[in-house]
Amino acid sequence: MFQTLQDKLYLNFIKDDRYMYLVNGFITTIKIALLAILVGLIFGFIIAIIRSAYDMNKDQQRNTISAKLLSLANAICQLYLTILRGTPVVLQLLIIYFVIFADINVNKTFAAICAFGFNSAAYVAEIVRGGIMSIDRGQLEAGRSIGFSYAKTMLYIILPQAVKNVLPALGNEFIVLIKETSVAGYIAIEDLTKGGDIIRSRTYDAFFPLIAAGLIYLAVVLILSKGITIFERRLRASER
Repeated sequence: MFQTLQDKLYLNFIKDDRYMYLVNGFITTIKIALLAILVGLIFGFIIAIIRSAYDMNKDQQRNTISAKLLSLANAICQLYLTILRGTPVVLQLLIIYFVIFADINVNKTFAAICAFGFNSAAYVAEIVRGGIMSIDRGQLEAGRSIGFSYAKTMLYIILPQAVKNVLPALGNEFIVLIKETSVAGYIAIEDLTKGGDIIRSRTYDAFFPLIAAGLIYLAVVLILSKGITIFERRLRASER
């Protein structure tokens, strides 16, 4: 039995350096996840600020040009959120690569970063908006009363508190994003999941390569989850 196990491990991982499919796939997965969460944070914060600004000011100055522009921007953001949160991420990936970039010779990894990043932005936006709206409205009024503009009040008073409140949730979003990248193989990207599947196709043994890929995902998620737990504990300690 031990000899059979040894032979299986050799066949799946050592022979022809097949373990490199997992190594290279893991690097690709992390690269896509990191860049996608960066895209998600940028667009998510923009959308969250627009939506929260609309919610805070929708009862004031309805007929001004700025109010109408804000209302239009909010409607566009709502449509964006409805579409991105209401459709599967794998479908969005296929549409971006095979439809939007159909006539452009674009790198597959770039297409995946766009797909996962725009999808993540929809969830980041609602997380951040929830954090902004959780801050007492009196703090916004206090900032305005001491002469700050709305933008400065948001930048110096509201956003720092909101970001502190939502950082753990943003960490969890990153964990979810890493697992979502497992569908990148639909456009032939050799990520971690695809790497395991390539080994399976070479050895006709599904158990070892797929379990190995799953264990790598699990290890990454456990490490990140532990980091988020420690970070949350330090945040709570700093509030005392």
